[in-house]
Amino acid sequence: MRERGKNGVLPKVALVGHPNVGKTTLFNRLTGERRKVGNYPGVTVEKVSATVFTPHGKKIELVDLPGCYSLSPNSPDEAVTRDVLLGDHEGESRPELVICVVDAASLERHLYLVMQVVDAGLPVVVALNQADRAEAEGLRINREVLRDLLDVAVIPCQATNGQGLVDLKQTLRFPLPAPVSRQWKGPAAVESAIQKLTRTLAESGVSRPEAHAIHLLADPDYRLNGQARVLRAAQIEARQTAAGLIERDLKPEEVISEARRAAIRGVVRAAVVRRGDEEESRSDRIDRWVLHPLWGWVIFAAAMFGVFWTIFSFASIPMDLIERVVGAAGGAVGSLLPEGDFKDLLVNGVIGGVGSVLVFLPQIVLLFLFIGLLEGSGYMARAAFLMDKVMTRAGLSGRSFLPLLSGYACAIPGVMATRTVSSAKERLLTILILPWMSCTARVPVYLLLVPLLVSGPFAQTLVMFLMYFLGTVTALGAAWVLGKRVGRGAPESHFLMELPPYRLPDAGYVGRQVVDRAMSFLRKAGTIILGLSILLWALQAFPRAPSGEEQDQFSHSLMGRLGHAVEPVVRPLGWDGRLGTAMLSSFAAREVFVSSMAISYAIDADGEEGEEAVRGRVRERIASATGPGGSPLYTPLVVLSLLVFYVYALQCLPTTITVQRETRSWPWALGQLAGMTAFAYLASLMVYQGGKLLGF
Repeated sequence: MRERGKNGVLPKVALVGHPNVGKTTLFNRLTGERRKVGNYPGVTVEKVSATVFTPHGKKIELVDLPGCYSLSPNSPDEAVTRDVLLGDHEGESRPELVICVVDAASLERHLYLVMQVVDAGLPVVVALNQADRAEAEGLRINREVLRDLLDVAVIPCQATNGQGLVDLKQTLRFPLPAPVSRQWKGPAAVESAIQKLTRTLAESGVSRPEAHAIHLLADPDYRLNGQARVLRAAQIEARQTAAGLIERDLKPEEVISEARRAAIRGVVRAAVVRRGDEEESRSDRIDRWVLHPLWGWVIFAAAMFGVFWTIFSFASIPMDLIERVVGAAGGAVGSLLPEGDFKDLLVNGVIGGVGSVLVFLPQIVLLFLFIGLLEGSGYMARAAFLMDKVMTRAGLSGRSFLPLLSGYACAIPGVMATRTVSSAKERLLTILILPWMSCTARVPVYLLLVPLLVSGPFAQTLVMFLMYFLGTVTALGAAWVLGKRVGRGAPESHFLMELPPYRLPDAGYVGRQVVDRAMSFLRKAGTIILGLSILLWALQAFPRAPSGEEQDQFSHSLMGRLGHAVEPVVRPLGWDGRLGTAMLSSFAAREVFVSSMAISYAIDADGEEGEEAVRGRVRERIASATGPGGSPLYTPLVVLSLLVFYVYALQCLPTTITVQRETRSWPWALGQLAGMTAFAYLASLMVYQGGKLLGF
């Protein structure tokens, strides 16, 4: 085997396996990458690759393919895996070796995919992952017997701690293993159909004709590229011939599936020994409570409430420290520079604008810490299972819960994660409602406004919880309404997910994820938010109000004039022009709402008061703001109206671009943006005007 292919392409080795079997963890161990992993299915939604070296110094490309249960795909991400393995993916060569990662404790279920990869005519190495859990559950796997029966290398390993990694790397030495013969044999009718279809494909110039013949018989929806009409006719003829000869009126795919499973049962009987009587596992004992129809929901609500309570209770000390640092930096810079626009830019625009967002870093770090712990423990998969019945009533399934869950971090990867959803209708519905999951970009806005509405950690936690609950419930309601109009007659989606075992979260991985998220937030603060803060400062600082005039700087500035123009639109919501312009600026990034408010109030102050505006909390400046008559400008009803707007508004233009790319439709993407903005406006209008009617 040469180190490079015909066109200088590196030899390709693919990692395949069920969702959540440990592929991406193994990929990270082998490559040194930091791809996202999680103790729940659906993390890898597209193929990723990296260059690695074999033990003998040869360079190869290692590809982590999306998790799948079968090469007969039920979703777009599974189709990626099938197409790459069969050589049907445009612009992608077939892998020269496939590492099939299987769960040692669930060997019989996982070997079906191994059989299919062998049928595809590919060399295979079996990575027997989570062997320690199999031992703990009383299973002893005879690796030598398993190797001899499958005729492939079998390497026990533990992806989370790197055990068996050296042995697995040794299988990457050149020459790579050769393909092996398929391990099953069907009835005469199926074998005859395979041979006949193989000859037809060979005559048509199709490479690996037997592998494609088996797949054409085993998957009625599979199509070959090139000469489609001739090959489709051959597929139909072969399937009809086989079906006519098979007893019991079974379909060819059913007979092939049963032949594979019969071979697998024989392998498992010979290679796996269970010590003692089968006992209920620890995960099963915990699931009796976690998945209980009543107590499961109590545990879920308690977990979410506990996360938000911790965010409000424990983050105050580091937040105060950051505030003091930002204030000291503003004061130090202000004392060193002479009065003028440059000082104003640095103190109020750069330090004040960016610092007002940085203060929320501790709470965001805590949020991602708890999300990482819940993911790593295996609880998030149970939450998806628990939500399945609720989501089914909304026209979705538990499979949509995982992209929606990703949306709580950021809508963009959440939209991309909908590739794991098998039904086109359900995928579209999930994309349309996903931005109502409150992402972390909304968190600084919530954390700024909630304490203006209520005081005390418990009350603030309750309001924060209700904000998330409101967005989620409305999203499911919208899915139920839209589902009656979108994709009528589409086939129903079925939710199948293998629950991972409970385990202690990997502290190193959780720590890396928290650091990565914190650094991502800091990079955003140092680039996008910094740039927008400077722009906002300029719009609110110029033109300067003439000295001696009884007019504040904001009203005289370009931003103030824009605020005056939009005020008639936002006044029915209880907002003034300042809030209106802050809302408009946050379409670029929601966190900019905080920066805009901080800059506008700092610029309105003069001299030492301006520096105090940087040192003081933005929240305190907003709380003390008064209208022309001296009455509070931002009453609790105004704050509530603003909160409701931010729960519902799709204020993230990059999300709209991602939606267009995933749906391949600008009408859907722009319709979603316009529809959610209009819904947010109407909801905010109802809250404010309804509150006024009730005397609030």
